[in-house]
Amino acid sequence: MRALAKLAPEEGLTLVDRPVPEPGPGEILVRVEAASICGTDLHIWKWDAWARGRIRPPLVTGHEFSGVVEAVGPGVKRPQVGDHVSLESHIVCHACPACRTGNYHVCLNTQILGVDRDGGFAEYVVVPAENAWVNPKDLPFEVAAILEPFGNAVHTVYAGSGVSGKSVLITGAGPIGLMAAMVARASGAGPILVSDPNPYRLAFARPYADRLVDPLEEDLLEVVRRVTGSGVEVLLEFSGNEAAIHQGLMALIPGGEARILGIPSDPIRFDLAGELVMRGITAFGIAGRRLWQTWMQGTALVYSGRVDLSPLITHRLPLSRYREAFGLLASGQAVKVILDPRA
Repeated sequence: MRALAKLAPEEGLTLVDRPVPEPGPGEILVRVEAASICGTDLHIWKWDAWARGRIRPPLVTGHEFSGVVEAVGPGVKRPQVGDHVSLESHIVCHACPACRTGNYHVCLNTQILGVDRDGGFAEYVVVPAENAWVNPKDLPFEVAAILEPFGNAVHTVYAGSGVSGKSVLITGAGPIGLMAAMVARASGAGPILVSDPNPYRLAFARPYADRLVDPLEEDLLEVVRRVTGSGVEVLLEFSGNEAAIHQGLMALIPGGEARILGIPSDPIRFDLAGELVMRGITAFGIAGRRLWQTWMQGTALVYSGRVDLSPLITHRLPLSRYREAFGLLASGQAVKVILDPRA
């Protein structure tokens, strides 16, 4: 089979030929039909500081993908051969304090597909059966491939007191920020403001936002106060940008909620008293997807048609054109890029 792998501790990935793996006890073999490139995959491609500290080549990359169950290992009753599945990328231990208290999304021993073990940029991949989410067979594979990152958006939007009837500021219009705008709109939030300095991506938020803001062209805090009268009730932070985080926190009304998924590249400094404590701000750190509540919430939105993720899929390429695909995403002139391992 063909697979896209990190073979050596250096920049880039390599298209290789590997034997089709066999599922062991509790595992399934998935025939991959669609895989999406994530920002994490770009880090692995670039071999930056994070990748150098985490990735151990050789490794087949890719953690956002969907496909068909081709075979099951001993002891597997569900899913069944022929089922169409999306994959939860976090493999959890079920034994640590986080898992034993139901917080599987922050398992202390998490392994991630395509990061800690072989992932979905391949024609076939073996995964734990419990990580498969079975979809209706009429759901397009390319949409099913991005249910995993969609779960990050759902988790962020629904954390704390939710967003229904609340004013919301979204900082960062990358794929997950755009997905969050969709979820917030479908969940009764308003007004919704979306801020990002990339005009290409910001434009994708137009159908779901009441106000778009380019923070390089406008004063974000001034716009927020003009639109809301005082500030927003909820901040959804996806950029990881220090300036955006500071502005987002100060855009909140006293007593507001900050839900932060974006991860800064370097440690940042902020005024704990002035930005959080004395203003009564409740902050939530968002990691992954709650298992399996987030999947239930997110797929309910997609299956019912309340959220249509397909407009965010801007490019579709065969696996053999992976260099072009990674270049598109790195350029900022793409949202979700789908690779077809079978083309």
